[in-house]
Amino acid sequence: MIDPFGRRISYLRVSVTDRCDLRCVYCMAEDMTFLPKREVLTLEELDRLCGAFIGLGVEKIRLTGGEPLVRKNVLSLFRSLGARLGGGGLRELTVTTNGTQLGEMAEGLHAAGVRRINVSLDTLDPGVFRAVTRWGALEKVLDGVFAAKAAGLAVKINAVALKGVNEGEYDRMLAWCGEHGFDLCLIETMPMGDITGDRTDQYLPLSLVRSRLREHWTLEESDYRTGGPARYFTVRETGGRIGFITPMTHNFCESCNRVRLTCTGTLYMCLGQEDAADFRALLRDPSVDEAGLRAAIEAAIARKPKGHDFIIDRRHNRPSVGRHMSVTGG
Repeated sequence: MIDPFGRRISYLRVSVTDRCDLRCVYCMAEDMTFLPKREVLTLEELDRLCGAFIGLGVEKIRLTGGEPLVRKNVLSLFRSLGARLGGGGLRELTVTTNGTQLGEMAEGLHAAGVRRINVSLDTLDPGVFRAVTRWGALEKVLDGVFAAKAAGLAVKINAVALKGVNEGEYDRMLAWCGEHGFDLCLIETMPMGDITGDRTDQYLPLSLVRSRLREHWTLEESDYRTGGPARYFTVRETGGRIGFITPMTHNFCESCNRVRLTCTGTLYMCLGQEDAADFRALLRDPSVDEAGLRAAIEAAIARKPKGHDFIIDRRHNRPSVGRHMSVTGG
């Protein structure tokens, strides 16, 4: 699939649920109202739609949420998609998780064909962790991270850079990741959804973070890529990698190769735009066959925009995009 700007679309991010067992302050309001189950695609519907994307050239699928591992029987979807790895057209199956369920599910993920995971972890301080997540327990997440490592999964730690919250921890996190063989990726907070707070207070440009890190670490340019938007550096002192995702200070739209499918079957061709295509109705229409499904996907890709328009609106204190990240797929 080639979009209007000549970019090959080979990466699909799939939200399997909008639900989460945490309430991170930059992602959700504390009193979130979640979708009724009838509006959420079944695992079989998700599998069918993913299969259509694979048939059109998608080589990488990442399951997200919400928190994907809280979805009942989600391992069956991992197993079904994992069966398409290699000769089935899929090159990589992976997941982004908050880590709370990894203690029980890491081995099952590896058995299904997952080899790399992203764990969202913004701090190594138990008190700060509880404040950021509103009620999470750091120890449980760390147990999950090390269960994943023991199961043979390569772990990347994703941390959202939050001004005044975790900005004093990046040296510690970089050293910890280097010690345990984890990559670290820092992410600028994105203006999505009403989170019951002032997002301008959270925003921390990663250009500033990188310059601070260079006071203590040697960051060497790297051509390492995962298919996502991060720009990576090798940390000479640890031999590990650190990535930076900068939708605000330097967008990554020129190389965008991905689209996002929500748990309701809505396909967003751009994270930062509202244009979308509805696939739930098509999936539930018995007259729509696989050819019709593929034609609808191709029509949606033909509308993919050149880039997003993320801004932090300091005058009106409102998000650039009204929907929550948990709805779109983190």
